[in-house]
Parts: sequence; C-alpha cells; structure tokens
Amino acid sequence: MNILLKSVAAAALMAGTIGAQPVLAQATGGTLVQGLAIANLDAVVVNSNAFKTAEQQRAVTYKPQLDRAETRRGQLEAQLKPLAEKFEKDRTAPNPNQQALAQQAANIQQIQQQGQQELQAIIAPVAMSRAYVTEQIQDKLDQAIKNAMAKKKISLLIGPDAVLAVNNNAYNLNQDILNELNTLLPSAQLVPPTGWEPRELREARAQQAAAAGQQPAAATTTTPPAGR
Repeated sequence: MNILLKSVAAAALMAGTIGAQPVLAQATGGTLVQGLAIANLDAVVVNSNAFKTAEQQRAVTYKPQLDRAETRRGQLEAQLKPLAEKFEKDRTAPNPNQQALAQQAANIQQIQQQGQQELQAIIAPVAMSRAYVTEQIQDKLDQAIKNAMAKKKISLLIGPDAVLAVNNNAYNLNQDILNELNTLLPSAQLVPPTGWEPRELREARAQQAAAAGQQPAAATTTTPPAGR
C-alpha cells in the first residue's frame, strides 16, 4: 500500500497535525461498522518522527544550498522588477508598439524560465534528500499499516476521500499507523548515497531497459522475409 507523494514540495506542504484530513461531513448517531477504518496516509508520512526530524536536519545540512538559492532568487527579482515595470508602462501607453511589447514579454519569460532552472539546480540536493527520506518511510509504511490493522482488528482500510460521512472519530486509524511507523523507523538517513535516484526514476529506467531488450525481437517478428 505504498503511496507516492506527487512532489517533494507537495509533501512538505502537507506537513501539519496528524488529524489534518479532507473535511468530512459529520453525521450524528448510527452504529459503528466493525473492522472498518479510515487513514490519511500522506498525513501519516509527513507527521512521522523520521520525516519531521529530517526536515529539521535538512535546514542545517543543506544551509549553503538554501542560502544560495535565496540569494539567487533575490537577484532574479531585482533583475525582473524594472523589466516588468517598463513592460506595464509601455503596455498602458497610448498606441503601444505591439511588436516591442511582444519582445519585452518574451525576454521576461526567458529570464524567468532560466532563473527557475537555476534555482531548481541549486536546490536539487535538497529535493533529492527529501525524496530519499520519504522513500525510506514509504518502505516501512506497508508494515506499519498491517501492524495497526492487526492490533485494531481492522479488515478494511479506506482513504478519507472515499468517505462521505462518519459519525465519530472511532474510524480514524492515523495515530495507530503513525505509532507503528515511528517504531519501525525512528529516524531516516538524510543524505542519499552517491548515484541514488528516486523510485519512479529507477522504475522508468527499468521499463526503458526492458523495452529496449524486447525491441530486437519485436523487429524480427514484424520484418517481412527477404524476397517477399
């Protein structure tokens, strides 16, 4: 039941209290369904001790990269501000030169894109560290879920997005899974080993390699015999 956070930045934004879930309509009364529970696994991951400790450590370990990125961001803002102000002034002037405006806009966009690429390159080690920590946590998440379900005698676990209404908090298995996860992985390694890549990249490379290995056979079966 591994979950993949769609982006390392998104995972950071989800950090908060373990109870943070999509808003659920609250019904009153009713009978509990035995063996059923709800869990927000994204919230469990970012509220684990391993994740939160790594976030604190990362700010220290990768401070040079973070400071450099902040400095470069300020430089880009200083460079773009007068260009944007001139563009706005020229745009609102009587009978603006549309060709000149298009050139200005293209120049601004080019600087923005190049700046974004620079910033991403600077903080790439930071993003890789977060992805590495998240993957370590996800590798233990399946077992944490199984342990929590077994202890609570849960046979069906669903996500909050699949629920329209609950009558109380008795269905919430977040804290139980979190407790198990913290036991299985009290802390995570912060710095990825040399050459490490996130799981999605490794899987993509494996698929490409498999496809490349099948290509000769596919070509043989589709190539007509000589002389036909």
